[in-house]
Amino acid sequence: MAEKPGAEKPDDGGRGTLPRPLYERELYRLQAELVKLQEWVRAEGARLVVIFEGRDAAGKGSTIKRITQHLNPRVARIAALPQPTERERTQWYFQRYTEHLPAAGEIVLFDRSWYNRAGVERVMGFCTPAEHQLFLRQCPVFERMLVEDGILLRKYWFSVSDEVQEQRFRRRLGDPTRRWKLSPMDLESLTRWEEYSRAKDEMFVHTDIAESPWYVVESDDKRRARLNMIAHLLSTVPYHDVAPQTLELPPRPPATGYRRPPRDLQTYVPDHAAGLE
Repeated sequence: MAEKPGAEKPDDGGRGTLPRPLYERELYRLQAELVKLQEWVRAEGARLVVIFEGRDAAGKGSTIKRITQHLNPRVARIAALPQPTERERTQWYFQRYTEHLPAAGEIVLFDRSWYNRAGVERVMGFCTPAEHQLFLRQCPVFERMLVEDGILLRKYWFSVSDEVQEQRFRRRLGDPTRRWKLSPMDLESLTRWEEYSRAKDEMFVHTDIAESPWYVVESDDKRRARLNMIAHLLSTVPYHDVAPQTLELPPRPPATGYRRPPRDLQTYVPDHAAGLE
């Protein structure tokens, strides 16, 4: 089948792209394990926080989608915060993020997190040097507090090469369903590649601590990246299979003679699909 214009082509991570049948089979197995993890979190009252960071177009969002695909949104939710309001700019920096931390029996996936201050804010000048240095001092303390309180904190950095990032940007520009993912700031990251590298390396020096280490995910091949990240996450949490609640379908009660109103009294959606046949 011909590929539609702007469709994403597999990335070669140096070992060859993982074959789709193999990828989909293992992804489904891992997603089934994620459901077990979810049920364990709910039954044990655990609190799990997973942070996704990395360069633009590194594959964070697509990995989050695969993780949450079969999970209960009331248990596993995504925190993707917009730009801070004027009021939030006057708060303690971490304050707006603490509101989104999980309660007992919840999983929160941060699609970018408090590490904005160490990355885009530092590089683009959205914070002062003093604010940046204060963040680097306070962040390890903040995360140690979360871990000491019993939160399971996992931090993943998605690493993508400059060549593959540019390829993905070009494909997004040509795909009307994904063009919204690009902003002028995303494109500017191409010209500030080295500045972002320096910022990331400095961030790791201060925040790659024993209590909450960074885990780097090579993501030039998105399929491998998704599988590797999910498998690693599962390996770091001591979950176990929780026996599901026993459910039985009740018998349908006999009809009592109720007659529903005629169908022509309701407005139905037109059969668009019929025109495709």
